[in-house]
Amino acid sequence: MIDKPSPKLLDQVRGKIRLKHYSIRTEQSYLDWIKRFILFHGKRHPKDMGPQDVEAFLTHLAVQGKVAASTQNQAKSALLFLYKEVLGIELSWLDNVERAKAPKRLPVVLTREEVQAVLTRLEGTYWLVASLLYGTGLRIMEAVRLRIKDVDFARREILVRDGKGFKDRVTMLPSTLAEPLKAHLQRVKALHQQDLEAGFGAVYLPYALDRKYPNAGRDWAWQYVFPAAKLSIDPRSGETRRHHLQDQAVQRAVKQAVRDAGLSKPATPHTFRHSFATHLLEGGYDIRTVQELLGHSDVSTTMIYTHVLNRGGKGVQSPLDQLL
Repeated sequence: MIDKPSPKLLDQVRGKIRLKHYSIRTEQSYLDWIKRFILFHGKRHPKDMGPQDVEAFLTHLAVQGKVAASTQNQAKSALLFLYKEVLGIELSWLDNVERAKAPKRLPVVLTREEVQAVLTRLEGTYWLVASLLYGTGLRIMEAVRLRIKDVDFARREILVRDGKGFKDRVTMLPSTLAEPLKAHLQRVKALHQQDLEAGFGAVYLPYALDRKYPNAGRDWAWQYVFPAAKLSIDPRSGETRRHHLQDQAVQRAVKQAVRDAGLSKPATPHTFRHSFATHLLEGGYDIRTVQELLGHSDVSTTMIYTHVLNRGGKGVQSPLDQLL
Protein backbone atom coordinates (compact mmCIF):
# COMPACT_ATOMS: atom_id res chain seq x y z
CA MET A 1 0.00 0.00 0.00
CA ILE A 2 1.42 3.35 -1.04
CA ASP A 3 1.47 5.99 1.69
CA LYS A 4 0.01 9.33 0.78
CA PRO A 5 2.56 12.14 0.92
CA SER A 6 2.07 14.44 3.88
CA PRO A 7 0.47 17.76 2.99
CA LYS A 8 2.70 20.75 2.44
CA LEU A 9 3.29 23.09 5.34
CA LEU A 10 1.02 25.88 4.11
CA ASP A 11 -1.74 23.38 3.41
CA GLN A 12 -1.37 22.13 6.99
CA VAL A 13 -1.65 25.69 8.26
CA ARG A 14 -4.69 26.32 6.07
CA GLY A 15 -6.38 23.14 7.31
CA LYS A 16 -5.76 23.96 10.98
CA ILE A 17 -7.07 27.50 10.55
CA ARG A 18 -10.27 26.22 8.96
CA LEU A 19 -10.65 23.59 11.65
CA LYS A 20 -10.63 26.38 14.21
CA HIS A 21 -13.14 28.41 12.13
CA TYR A 22 -10.93 31.46 11.72
CA SER A 23 -12.05 34.01 9.16
CA ILE A 24 -10.82 33.98 5.58
CA ARG A 25 -8.99 37.25 6.26
CA THR A 26 -7.12 35.74 9.19
CA GLU A 27 -6.25 32.77 7.00
CA GLN A 28 -4.85 34.96 4.26
CA SER A 29 -2.95 37.13 6.72
CA TYR A 30 -1.39 34.20 8.63
CA LEU A 31 -0.32 32.47 5.42
CA ASP A 32 1.27 35.66 4.14
CA TRP A 33 3.29 36.20 7.33
CA ILE A 34 4.46 32.59 7.41
CA LYS A 35 5.63 32.86 3.78
CA ARG A 36 7.52 36.05 4.60
CA PHE A 37 9.11 34.41 7.64
CA ILE A 38 10.32 31.45 5.58
CA LEU A 39 11.68 33.67 2.80
CA PHE A 40 13.42 35.91 5.34
CA HIS A 41 15.39 32.91 6.60
CA GLY A 42 16.40 31.65 3.16
CA LYS A 43 13.51 29.17 2.74
CA ARG A 44 14.53 27.10 5.77
CA HIS A 45 11.76 24.94 7.19
CA PRO A 46 10.24 26.42 10.38
CA LYS A 47 10.72 23.13 12.26
CA ASP A 48 14.47 23.65 11.85
CA MET A 49 14.24 27.09 13.44
CA GLY A 50 13.32 28.30 16.89
CA PRO A 51 12.56 31.31 19.10
CA GLN A 52 15.75 33.14 18.15
CA ASP A 53 14.76 33.01 14.48
CA VAL A 54 11.28 34.28 15.26
CA GLU A 55 12.81 37.07 17.35
CA ALA A 56 15.14 38.03 14.50
CA PHE A 57 12.25 38.28 12.05
CA LEU A 58 10.01 40.31 14.37
CA THR A 59 12.87 42.62 15.31
CA HIS A 60 13.62 43.14 11.62
CA LEU A 61 10.02 44.20 11.05
CA ALA A 62 10.22 46.79 13.82
CA VAL A 63 13.73 48.15 13.19
CA GLN A 64 14.27 47.91 9.44
CA GLY A 65 10.67 47.58 8.33
CA LYS A 66 9.42 50.25 10.77
CA VAL A 67 6.03 48.55 10.89
CA ALA A 68 3.28 49.58 13.30
CA ALA A 69 2.95 47.75 16.61
CA SER A 70 -0.33 46.17 15.46
CA THR A 71 1.39 44.81 12.34
CA GLN A 72 4.22 43.30 14.35
CA ASN A 73 1.73 41.71 16.76
CA GLN A 74 -0.17 40.23 13.82
CA ALA A 75 3.04 38.65 12.49
CA LYS A 76 3.84 37.32 15.96
CA SER A 77 0.37 35.75 16.29
CA ALA A 78 0.77 34.06 12.90
CA LEU A 79 4.14 32.53 13.84
CA LEU A 80 2.98 31.42 17.28
CA PHE A 81 0.00 29.74 15.60
CA LEU A 82 2.35 28.00 13.17
CA TYR A 83 4.57 26.60 15.88
CA LYS A 84 1.95 25.75 18.50
CA GLU A 85 -1.03 24.59 16.43
CA VAL A 86 0.65 23.15 13.33
CA LEU A 87 4.13 22.01 14.34
CA GLY A 88 3.25 21.25 17.97
CA ILE A 89 6.23 23.24 19.26
CA GLU A 90 5.88 25.55 22.24
CA LEU A 91 7.98 28.67 21.83
CA SER A 92 9.41 30.25 24.94
CA TRP A 93 8.53 33.88 25.63
CA LEU A 94 10.07 36.10 23.01
CA ASP A 95 11.82 38.47 25.42
CA ASN A 96 14.49 39.74 23.04
CA VAL A 97 12.18 41.13 20.38
CA GLU A 98 12.58 44.83 19.62
CA ARG A 99 9.00 46.04 20.06
CA ALA A 100 7.39 48.32 17.56
CA LYS A 101 6.13 51.38 19.39
CA ALA A 102 2.37 51.75 19.64
CA PRO A 103 1.41 55.44 19.49
CA LYS A 104 -1.26 56.49 21.97
CA ARG A 105 -3.63 58.39 19.72
CA LEU A 106 -7.08 59.65 20.54
CA PRO A 107 -9.84 58.48 18.19
CA VAL A 108 -11.16 60.77 15.47
CA VAL A 109 -14.66 61.89 16.44
CA LEU A 110 -17.17 63.81 14.36
CA THR A 111 -19.61 66.32 15.76
CA ARG A 112 -23.30 65.68 15.24
CA GLU A 113 -23.32 68.30 12.50
CA GLU A 114 -20.36 66.63 10.77
CA VAL A 115 -22.04 63.22 10.96
CA GLN A 116 -25.13 64.73 9.37
CA ALA A 117 -23.02 66.35 6.65
CA VAL A 118 -21.41 63.03 5.73
CA LEU A 119 -24.62 60.98 5.86
CA THR A 120 -26.50 63.40 3.60
CA ARG A 121 -23.83 62.83 0.95
CA LEU A 122 -24.31 59.06 0.94
CA GLU A 123 -27.04 57.22 -0.92
CA GLY A 124 -28.78 53.86 -0.95
CA THR A 125 -27.06 50.93 0.72
CA TYR A 126 -24.01 53.00 1.65
CA TRP A 127 -26.19 55.50 3.50
CA LEU A 128 -27.95 52.66 5.30
CA VAL A 129 -24.69 50.97 6.35
CA ALA A 130 -23.12 54.23 7.54
CA SER A 131 -26.28 55.18 9.43
CA LEU A 132 -26.24 51.78 11.08
CA LEU A 133 -22.60 52.23 12.12
CA TYR A 134 -23.36 55.57 13.75
CA GLY A 135 -26.73 54.51 15.16
CA THR A 136 -25.58 51.23 16.72
CA GLY A 137 -21.82 51.41 17.26
CA LEU A 138 -21.18 48.39 15.03
CA ARG A 139 -17.77 47.77 13.50
CA ILE A 140 -17.87 47.78 9.72
CA MET A 141 -17.30 44.02 9.39
CA GLU A 142 -20.03 43.37 11.96
CA ALA A 143 -22.40 45.41 9.81
CA VAL A 144 -21.65 43.82 6.44
CA ARG A 145 -21.73 40.32 7.96
CA LEU A 146 -25.12 40.90 9.57
CA ARG A 147 -27.70 38.16 8.88
CA ILE A 148 -31.46 38.54 8.50
CA LYS A 149 -32.17 36.42 11.58
CA ASP A 150 -30.13 38.73 13.81
CA VAL A 151 -32.29 41.82 13.19
CA ASP A 152 -35.28 41.98 15.55
CA PHE A 153 -37.69 44.71 14.50
CA ALA A 154 -40.21 43.95 17.26
CA ARG A 155 -37.66 44.41 20.04
CA ARG A 156 -35.66 47.05 18.13
CA GLU A 157 -32.51 45.00 18.66
CA ILE A 158 -29.56 43.78 16.63
CA LEU A 159 -27.71 40.67 17.76
CA VAL A 160 -24.04 40.86 16.85
CA ARG A 161 -22.68 37.35 16.32
CA ASP A 162 -18.99 36.51 16.74
CA GLY A 163 -17.84 40.06 17.29
CA LYS A 164 -14.26 40.88 18.15
CA GLY A 165 -12.96 38.17 20.47
CA PHE A 166 -15.68 35.76 19.21
CA LYS A 167 -18.24 37.38 21.54
CA ASP A 168 -21.95 37.94 20.94
CA ARG A 169 -23.65 41.12 22.10
CA VAL A 170 -26.89 43.03 21.66
CA THR A 171 -27.21 46.63 20.53
CA MET A 172 -30.19 48.79 19.66
CA LEU A 173 -31.86 49.16 16.28
CA PRO A 174 -32.55 52.90 15.81
CA SER A 175 -36.25 53.57 15.27
CA THR A 176 -35.43 55.95 12.39
CA LEU A 177 -33.79 53.09 10.49
CA ALA A 178 -36.59 50.54 10.95
CA GLU A 179 -38.62 51.50 7.88
CA PRO A 180 -35.66 52.13 5.54
CA LEU A 181 -34.19 48.79 6.60
CA LYS A 182 -37.48 46.97 6.00
CA ALA A 183 -37.71 48.47 2.51
CA HIS A 184 -34.10 47.45 1.85
CA LEU A 185 -34.81 43.87 2.96
CA GLN A 186 -37.74 43.63 0.57
CA ARG A 187 -35.34 44.29 -2.30
CA VAL A 188 -32.83 41.83 -0.84
CA LYS A 189 -35.54 39.16 -0.59
CA ALA A 190 -36.46 39.66 -4.24
CA LEU A 191 -32.79 39.31 -5.19
CA HIS A 192 -32.54 36.12 -3.11
CA GLN A 193 -35.59 34.70 -4.88
CA GLN A 194 -33.95 35.37 -8.25
CA ASP A 195 -30.84 33.52 -7.08
CA LEU A 196 -32.93 30.54 -5.97
CA GLU A 197 -34.72 30.38 -9.30
CA ALA A 198 -31.35 30.49 -11.08
CA GLY A 199 -30.10 27.51 -9.05
CA PHE A 200 -28.06 29.48 -6.53
CA GLY A 201 -29.13 31.21 -3.30
CA ALA A 202 -26.96 29.28 -0.83
CA VAL A 203 -24.96 31.52 1.47
CA TYR A 204 -21.81 30.73 3.47
CA LEU A 205 -22.60 29.20 6.86
CA PRO A 206 -20.13 29.34 9.76
CA TYR A 207 -18.85 26.41 11.80
CA ALA A 208 -19.63 23.78 9.16
CA LEU A 209 -23.38 24.24 9.68
CA ASP A 210 -23.87 23.52 5.98
CA ARG A 211 -22.91 19.89 6.67
CA LYS A 212 -25.21 19.64 9.68
CA TYR A 213 -28.09 21.46 7.99
CA PRO A 214 -27.61 21.03 4.22
CA ASN A 215 -30.53 23.26 3.23
CA ALA A 216 -30.04 26.03 5.78
CA GLY A 217 -27.80 28.03 3.46
CA ARG A 218 -30.78 28.74 1.19
CA ASP A 219 -33.08 29.84 4.02
CA TRP A 220 -34.04 33.49 4.09
CA ALA A 221 -33.05 33.81 7.75
CA TRP A 222 -29.39 33.06 7.00
CA GLN A 223 -28.99 35.53 4.15
CA TYR A 224 -26.84 38.63 4.53
CA VAL A 225 -28.62 41.91 5.23
CA PHE A 226 -26.19 43.61 2.85
CA PRO A 227 -25.46 41.17 0.00
CA ALA A 228 -22.97 41.83 -2.77
CA ALA A 229 -24.25 43.05 -6.13
CA LYS A 230 -22.80 40.05 -7.97
CA LEU A 231 -22.31 36.33 -7.40
CA SER A 232 -18.75 35.18 -6.73
CA ILE A 233 -16.77 32.00 -6.18
CA ASP A 234 -16.12 31.05 -2.57
CA PRO A 235 -12.30 30.74 -2.25
CA ARG A 236 -12.63 27.87 0.23
CA SER A 237 -15.35 25.66 -1.22
CA GLY A 238 -15.22 26.77 -4.86
CA GLU A 239 -19.02 27.21 -4.88
CA THR A 240 -20.71 30.12 -6.59
CA ARG A 241 -22.44 32.22 -3.95
CA ARG A 242 -23.57 35.73 -3.16
CA HIS A 243 -21.18 37.07 -0.55
CA HIS A 244 -21.81 40.09 1.65
CA LEU A 245 -21.08 43.66 0.62
CA GLN A 246 -17.34 44.37 0.64
CA ASP A 247 -16.19 46.68 3.40
CA GLN A 248 -13.76 48.37 0.99
CA ALA A 249 -16.73 49.62 -1.04
CA VAL A 250 -18.23 51.24 2.06
CA GLN A 251 -14.87 52.77 2.95
CA ARG A 252 -14.52 54.32 -0.50
CA ALA A 253 -18.04 55.73 -0.37
CA VAL A 254 -17.52 57.24 3.09
CA LYS A 255 -14.15 58.68 2.09
CA GLN A 256 -15.74 60.41 -0.90
CA ALA A 257 -18.61 61.70 1.27
CA VAL A 258 -16.14 63.14 3.80
CA ARG A 259 -14.29 64.85 0.96
CA ASP A 260 -17.53 66.22 -0.51
CA ALA A 261 -18.56 67.53 2.92
CA GLY A 262 -15.32 69.52 3.08
CA LEU A 263 -14.20 67.97 6.37
CA SER A 264 -10.54 68.16 7.32
CA LYS A 265 -10.78 65.23 9.74
CA PRO A 266 -9.45 61.86 8.47
CA ALA A 267 -12.81 60.18 9.01
CA THR A 268 -13.49 56.54 8.05
CA PRO A 269 -16.42 54.19 8.62
CA HIS A 270 -14.90 53.32 12.02
CA THR A 271 -15.17 57.01 12.96
CA PHE A 272 -18.94 56.53 13.15
CA ARG A 273 -18.39 53.98 15.94
CA HIS A 274 -16.14 56.43 17.80
CA SER A 275 -18.75 59.15 17.35
CA PHE A 276 -21.54 56.83 18.55
CA ALA A 277 -19.72 56.18 21.84
CA THR A 278 -18.69 59.80 22.36
CA HIS A 279 -22.15 61.19 21.72
CA LEU A 280 -23.73 58.68 24.11
CA LEU A 281 -21.34 59.77 26.86
CA GLU A 282 -22.02 63.42 26.04
CA GLY A 283 -25.72 62.62 26.42
CA GLY A 284 -25.14 61.40 29.97
CA TYR A 285 -25.31 57.64 29.46
CA ASP A 286 -23.38 55.45 31.89
CA ILE A 287 -19.96 54.36 30.66
CA ARG A 288 -20.72 50.72 31.56
CA THR A 289 -23.74 50.79 29.28
CA VAL A 290 -21.63 52.21 26.45
CA GLN A 291 -19.00 49.52 27.14
CA GLU A 292 -21.60 46.76 26.71
CA LEU A 293 -22.99 48.28 23.52
CA LEU A 294 -19.51 48.50 22.03
CA GLY A 295 -18.53 44.99 23.18
CA HIS A 296 -15.38 46.10 25.02
CA SER A 297 -13.97 43.53 27.45
CA ASP A 298 -12.42 46.19 29.67
CA VAL A 299 -13.99 49.52 30.60
CA SER A 300 -10.56 51.13 30.29
CA THR A 301 -10.92 50.74 26.51
CA THR A 302 -14.19 52.69 26.62
CA MET A 303 -12.63 55.35 28.84
CA ILE A 304 -10.74 56.76 25.86
CA TYR A 305 -13.98 58.37 24.68
CA THR A 306 -14.27 60.50 27.81
CA HIS A 307 -11.58 62.80 26.38
CA VAL A 308 -14.23 64.86 24.62
CA LEU A 309 -15.97 65.56 27.92
CA ASN A 310 -12.83 67.41 29.08
CA ARG A 311 -13.49 70.21 26.66
CA GLY A 312 -10.40 72.18 25.70
CA GLY A 313 -7.56 71.06 27.95
CA LYS A 314 -9.38 69.20 30.74
CA GLY A 315 -12.19 71.73 31.01
CA VAL A 316 -9.96 74.65 31.93
CA GLN A 317 -11.00 78.03 30.54
CA SER A 318 -8.23 79.76 28.63
CA PRO A 319 -6.99 83.05 30.16
CA LEU A 320 -7.36 84.59 26.70
CA ASP A 321 -11.10 83.88 26.80
CA GLN A 322 -11.28 85.54 30.24
CA LEU A 323 -9.39 88.58 28.93
CA LEU A 324 -11.62 89.03 25.91
